Amino acid sequence: MVRLILAALLAMTCAAAAEDRAAYLALAEKGWMYELRDRRMRRDIPVHINGRDLAGAALCIVGDPPSEDTRAVIAAFGNLAAQVHGKPLPSRYAGPSARACGTGRTVVLRLYSGDPPDGALTRDIARLNEVYGLGLPRGRHYAVLSPGMAQTFFGRRGTGTHIMVQQEGYRPADALARAFYRSILIEELFQAFTFGMDVLQFDRQGGFLSKLQEVPTDLSRLRWGSPEFMRALLQSNPRGLCAFDLFMMHAVARAPVDQTNEAGFLDYIDSAFDDLAERARASMADPANAPLLAPECGAGPG
Repeated sequence: MVRLILAALLAMTCAAAAEDRAAYLALAEKGWMYELRDRRMRRDIPVHINGRDLAGAALCIVGDPPSEDTRAVIAAFGNLAAQVHGKPLPSRYAGPSARACGTGRTVVLRLYSGDPPDGALTRDIARLNEVYGLGLPRGRHYAVLSPGMAQTFFGRRGTGTHIMVQQEGYRPADALARAFYRSILIEELFQAFTFGMDVLQFDRQGGFLSKLQEVPTDLSRLRWGSPEFMRALLQSNPRGLCAFDLFMMHAVARAPVDQTNEAGFLDYIDSAFDDLAERARASMADPANAPLLAPECGAGPG
C-alpha cells in the first residue's frame, strides 16, 4: 500500500512538472516569438532582439527625482539583474535632461508626476535620434500615451532604450496609488530588459503566470490618476513579477542564440528547463528581490 501511494504521488508530481513545462513554453512562445512590423523596418537599420545586449548597461534617471518607492524598485531590479547577468546595473539621477546621460550603454528612465510631459519625451527621443542615428524625422512631436511606456529604438550607431513612468508626486500617495506606481515601473523595467511582449489573458479566472499577461480592459473613459483608473489597471495583470518572469530573465541571459525571437530560444528553454527553474526559485527566495514579486502569482514550476 505504501509503495502504491508513493508511486501515485510520484506520478502526480511528474504530471504537474510536465504541465508547468508546457505552460511555460506556451507562454514564452506568445511573449517572445514575434516579428517587428514597422515602417522603420524598411530602412537599412540593423535590428537585434536580445535582452542580453543590456547586460552591464547603466540606468540613467531623468525628470523628477525618484521617490522612496521608486528607489526601492530600482534597487531590487538592479539586484535581480546582477544575479541574472553576473554584471551590475548601476543607476544614477542625472537631472531634468537626458543629455546629461552621456552616450554610453545607457537606458534612459524618465520619471514624472502630474501631467504627461510630451515635450520632455519629444526632447528625449530627439536626443536618442542624435546619439544612435535612428533616422527619425527632425521636428517630430511625440505624445505620452500611457502612464508607463518602454520603447527600444534601433539605429545605425546602436540601440537606444527609453522608459517613461509616472510616480507619486510631492504629496504622500495612498496604498492604491503606491501599488499602481510600483506595478507600472516593474512592468516597464522587465519588458525593456527582456524584450517580452504583452500577452492577452482572456480568462480572468485562470490566474496569472506572468507580469506580461493582461486582461483586456477599456480604460478610455477613465481619467489618468483617478482611483478608478489605477484600480482597473492593477486588476488587469499581476502587481509584480511572477516565477515565470524570473525564469525568463535567466533564460534570456543564458540562451546561446543570437536573438530571442528565434525558434532556437524555445529549444533552449525546453532543454535547460530544470536548471532555469532552479535559478528562478533561488531568485524568488532572495529577500532583496521581494519588492518586485507578486504574491498572487503562486508558486514557481514544480
